[in-house]
Amino acid sequence: MQQQQQQRRMFTAALLALIFLLAAVSTAEAGKKEKPEKKVKKSDCGEWQWSVCVPTSGDCGLGTREGTRTGAECKQTTKTQKCKIPCNWKKQFGAECKYQFQAWGECDLNTALKTRTGNLKRALHNADCQKTVTISKPCGKLTKPKPQGKFHLLKAA
Repeated sequence: MQQQQQQRRMFTAALLALIFLLAAVSTAEAGKKEKPEKKVKKSDCGEWQWSVCVPTSGDCGLGTREGTRTGAECKQTTKTQKCKIPCNWKKQFGAECKYQFQAWGECDLNTALKTRTGNLKRALHNADCQKTVTISKPCGKLTKPKPQGKFHLLKAA
C-alpha cells in the first residue's frame, strides 16, 4: 500500500512538473515581441523605357542604350545598359528587328524587279518593328526562250 502511495506521489509530481514546463514555455512565447509583417513597398516609379541600341563603332556589334522612367520618389530615373546588335541582321528594317523571309517571287517584267515578304521573327528590347516588310531586287539576266522553229528547219534539212 505504501508503494502505491509513493507511485501516486511520483505521478502527481511528474504531472505538476509537466504542467509547470508547459506554462513556462507558453509564457516565454507570449513575452517575445511579434515581428511586424514587412510592408510591401509600392513604387510609384514607371516602367523603364529603353532607347535603341547605339553601336560603339560601325553599325553593329557592342553598344549601349539609355533607359528612363518617371516617378516622384524614384531613386534612379536614368541608366545605361550594354547591348549588342547582331552584324548579320538586315539593317534596312532597323538593327533590332529580325525577319523570316519567304522565297523570291517571279520577276515583274514591267519593273524588272522581284520581291519577297518577311514576317517579324524577333525584336530586341521592345524595339518598334513592322510586323511584315517587303523588299525588292533586280531580276538579273532575263533569258528569252529560243524560238524552236529555226532549229527544227535546220535539223530537217
